[in-house]
Amino acid sequence: MISLAAPDIGEPEFESVEDVIKEGRLVAGEEVEQFEASFAEYVGAEHGVATVNGTAALHTALEALGIGEGDSVVTTPFSFIATANAIRFANAEPVFADIDPETLNLDPDSAEAAVREHDADAILVVHLYGQPARMERFREIADAHDLALIEDAAQAHGATIDGEHVGTIGDAGCFSFYPTKNMTTGEGGIVVTDDEAVARRADQFINHGRTGSYTHATLGHNYRMTNIAGAIGLTQLQKLPYYVDQRRRNAQRLLEELDGDRLELPEPRPGTEHAYHQFTVQYPQRNALKLDLEERDIGTGVYYPTTIHRQGAYAGEEATTPVAERATDQVLSLPVHPGLTDEDITTIVEAVERHLTRAWEAIGE
Repeated sequence: MISLAAPDIGEPEFESVEDVIKEGRLVAGEEVEQFEASFAEYVGAEHGVATVNGTAALHTALEALGIGEGDSVVTTPFSFIATANAIRFANAEPVFADIDPETLNLDPDSAEAAVREHDADAILVVHLYGQPARMERFREIADAHDLALIEDAAQAHGATIDGEHVGTIGDAGCFSFYPTKNMTTGEGGIVVTDDEAVARRADQFINHGRTGSYTHATLGHNYRMTNIAGAIGLTQLQKLPYYVDQRRRNAQRLLEELDGDRLELPEPRPGTEHAYHQFTVQYPQRNALKLDLEERDIGTGVYYPTTIHRQGAYAGEEATTPVAERATDQVLSLPVHPGLTDEDITTIVEAVERHLTRAWEAIGE
């Protein structure tokens, strides 16, 4: 079986966790502080605030930027539901704009129209699958309308735009360290920012609004990362450049060897480096291709089969998002993770091409 994801946890991680347990310092402490500083340095941000998971990081960033009751946040309907949930957790309201058919990320023109229509207070952009969104345009829109700009980079560790890491272009960026992400802490997340005041408010928010041992200036949550997670993160962060390079290497072979005339392939935009958390193609007969690959023991995934505003949790939300609706019917993620061998990639390519050839022969082309 060629799996869609293969988290790489080995002896270095075991040893780092064992050290923390032996020392008996399990809650947030030295390892977390080191991880915050190291990850912030990796992406080129001034500050990092580690959290218990990626959803908590998004919620924390919104709160730290002052987004709350009565505010509206323009975002994508084509993402994991946590993106929109975090907005609601902050007592704000998500406004769904359509997506760019090329990148499958939030479309800047659609987002700007939604900003004007709803007098929005913020934009929450997702770098879906590791493909950088058009941040140059979103920065212009945010500046022109005096909006907070948040980046959901949960799938984009290592992705860059003109050499600048995603997550550092907005007012705050959020990453997830779920096991299948480009690196993991088991569960975990982080908020990165260059704004010291935002970092300070985020740090207070994840620790019950604490300003002293038993002094609480504001309302907050217990969103702290543990030292065990921090220790795993420090080890994984050392491996991250290799992981990302391998993903790009694997993706390059898929881009070169798959038929781009019959599949819509995830080409990186000029000036960007895709992190390839997922290698997601678009294909009108997606379900048939998925079934064919799975019969050949090749793992696949559909991210995502339903737009967020069509979910029961968002019943009553209205949005006109035809590009996103089409994407839910056509996207299919193929294995691209660092654990793949050259033979695995050859197997994937041959299986996809076999399906495409049969499909085209069946319609007489």
